[in-house]
Amino acid sequence: MDRACTCARAAALAITLAAPALAQLPPPPVTIAQATQQDVPLFSSGVGTVQAYRSVLVRARVDGTLEKILFTEGQDVKPGDPLAEIDPRPYEAALQQAEAKRAADQAQLDNQKRDLTRYAALARTNFASRQQLDTQTSTVDQTVATLQGDEAAIAAAALNVSFCHITSPISGVAGLRLVDEGNLVHANDTGGIVTVTQVQPISLVFTLPESEFPKVQAAMRAAAAGAMPRVLAYASEGATPAGDGPPLATGTLLTPSNSIDTTSGTIALKATFENSQRTLWPGQFVAARVQLGIAHNAVTVPVPAVQHAPDGVFVYVVQPDHTAVRQDVTLGYEGDGRVVVTGGLKGGEDIIVAGQVRVQSGQKVDPRPARAG
Repeated sequence: MDRACTCARAAALAITLAAPALAQLPPPPVTIAQATQQDVPLFSSGVGTVQAYRSVLVRARVDGTLEKILFTEGQDVKPGDPLAEIDPRPYEAALQQAEAKRAADQAQLDNQKRDLTRYAALARTNFASRQQLDTQTSTVDQTVATLQGDEAAIAAAALNVSFCHITSPISGVAGLRLVDEGNLVHANDTGGIVTVTQVQPISLVFTLPESEFPKVQAAMRAAAAGAMPRVLAYASEGATPAGDGPPLATGTLLTPSNSIDTTSGTIALKATFENSQRTLWPGQFVAARVQLGIAHNAVTVPVPAVQHAPDGVFVYVVQPDHTAVRQDVTLGYEGDGRVVVTGGLKGGEDIIVAGQVRVQSGQKVDPRPARAG
């Protein structure tokens, strides 16, 4: 018993002697930054795939030998630019044949009209019967109809000739050629000759959780009288949206899908981008952030300032006398390295953003401003 009391007195004496030594330790250095008031854009993040604004698989519309490839792979093309040429000679011959038949039928019609004029004159003097006049009138009408058929045949033959000269239907970029010169192509070939994709503008289809859909609807209603919500596209590592650094491109939200995917619980949305620098390309996997609102005059702190404890979330506020005081806070939106504080701070406080591990509430600290950037 006496030995136990002696040990306790020795421990108490050691603590008493150590306390002045601890009190004499210099305040721990900490990095501080201010809690600021600012307008914070509120984003929702998802991932998606870039799609061509328009894409056309150019196919042959007539049968024949592919004589010429008139584009370079990767070339920018405009509507009407030549892409390929099919041997037109069989179709030019068919056109000439149709024109020759029209000429023959036209000559026949001219002769029949002259006969009709003669029959009409003879019928007035009873030298020709009324039946002969009606028969000749019917013959003229039949030949007129034949000429109309000839005109249609000529138009069809001329169309086939024009189909031999294949042009781009849209503005875009020509892809890799799918068939070489000298091959026989057919109007029903599924492979096509080349794909032309429009990349300026360009589209992005991405998904958000269905819980975000009401916010999307609210943002679109708020933007009905002005610009649609903006969408930022970032390079994506795997399936994780990257919000750091400048975006690859900035566009506008076009529309959400007309239904929610019940298997994944997500809603697909489509955005368009001018893509003037062509930083987006069809098939590219990117992260998307759509702005769904703005928190005006929100108090924000850097994300590293926020500390988590079993009893809640807090930050260390440095008082003018360099005393660090724990301040419980409530948090809101987080993005771009800062978090919105919805309760506990008013803005302007000095907050510890690094070095908290050595700090206890009520302790003196050595505050040092955070480096800019």
